[in-house]
Amino acid sequence: MAMKEQAITSTLQPSAQSRWFSLASLVETLKSASASFLYTLIGFSLLLLLWGVISGLVGNSLPGPLATLKTLWQLVSDPFYDNGPNDKGVGLQMGSSLLRVFIGFSLGSLVAIPLGVIIGGTPLFRKVLSPVVELLRPVSPLAWFPIGLAVFKHAGEATIFVIFITSLWPTVINTAFGVGSVPEDHKVVGRAFGFSRWRYLRRVLIPYSLPHILTGLRLSLGVAWLVIVAGEMLSGGMGIGFFVWDSWNALNLERVISAIILIGVTGLLLDRGFEIIARKVRYEN
Repeated sequence: MAMKEQAITSTLQPSAQSRWFSLASLVETLKSASASFLYTLIGFSLLLLLWGVISGLVGNSLPGPLATLKTLWQLVSDPFYDNGPNDKGVGLQMGSSLLRVFIGFSLGSLVAIPLGVIIGGTPLFRKVLSPVVELLRPVSPLAWFPIGLAVFKHAGEATIFVIFITSLWPTVINTAFGVGSVPEDHKVVGRAFGFSRWRYLRRVLIPYSLPHILTGLRLSLGVAWLVIVAGEMLSGGMGIGFFVWDSWNALNLERVISAIILIGVTGLLLDRGFEIIARKVRYEN
């Protein structure tokens, strides 16, 4: 009987231990999240305080936080209204911009990843193409807009072209670096197992380079979102960039700053979303 009770106790003990570790892990996660939220709250409070001080010093030249947040609330309380071509809600404007960003970013990724693999994996192509990449990479996004307008004859497509051409380079450079840094041992193992080029690419090269590729894609997405505002200021029509420019022309700085806040929040959400996706698919050595 005693042995039976001991067996039952030993059976239940791991379960209790497991529950204890699970509870401790939950408490630790909550403490970490609370600390992170507190630091974030302090940072934003300091930003609002600085904003309020500067607004008070310059007078009516810069709207204060309260007036701007009131306008921001009005914008987000009805974001999808449509009163004609020049009067659309900020949600529709943001949706139009996001669509352009994802089209340009996706097309750029389809070109950048293979190009980075070729540059990183082939010394001859690295010597030939690296100077071209270094030449085109620093060119301002606004300088590409007339080229896109001349080729596509349409401002919307020219904006997508600008996003495409400027979001290429972070992914190209990071992919080339990742592919070029594959250890020699991995290559020897691939040859020892008689991998074909495609099998080596799929089983060795891409998995090892994946963290660098994902970093490049994340940077490229940030560049694409950065570029869209300037592109839409030039192209007009619709989009969050046009919304900013139209608000400035109407001398409504509250709407301009509100749009800046929405652009920043959207960019942050895009970055965090991509980080979560990258964490899910990241290859662990």
